[in-house]
Amino acid sequence: MTAPIDTTERQRLDALIATALADLDLAFEHVDTGSFLVTLEGEHKLRTMTWLVVQDHSLFVEAFFMRAPAENAAGTYGFLLGRNARTYGVHFSIDRVGDIFLTGQLPLAAITAEEIDRILGCVGTYADDNFDPAIALGFASAIEREKAWRAKLAADGGSAASPA
Repeated sequence: MTAPIDTTERQRLDALIATALADLDLAFEHVDTGSFLVTLEGEHKLRTMTWLVVQDHSLFVEAFFMRAPAENAAGTYGFLLGRNARTYGVHFSIDRVGDIFLTGQLPLAAITAEEIDRILGCVGTYADDNFDPAIALGFASAIEREKAWRAKLAADGGSAASPA
């Protein structure tokens, strides 16, 4: 097993990532040496907050995708698990309460400006392309209630109470 990276290498990677993010014109917060919170803008999932964290042996990537499904959890998780066979660098995963994330790790030797662009492009694409179908599977009843409320609101001329 290789030794953890030293301070000099961690600082070099920190500068490389910061420069890559700035060159990509992405909004990000430089939280600590080797730790970045990047905001990826999307069309369906409007914002995907993505962590890039330099660890001792890898670059950790984590993005919140959606909260745990309110219904049809097996269908929602199954849909996303099926997507994992076609992803690069990150995959759908769940935490202990069932919230869904995109997570991955890259070897430190693979970190280049081009790879930062590629992995963030993947995170943004996977989040945006899969958000609507995953929400439809996991929150169908809430979506139907919202549609009914909006229809009632339109019919009543804008005076309906908010849906429960």
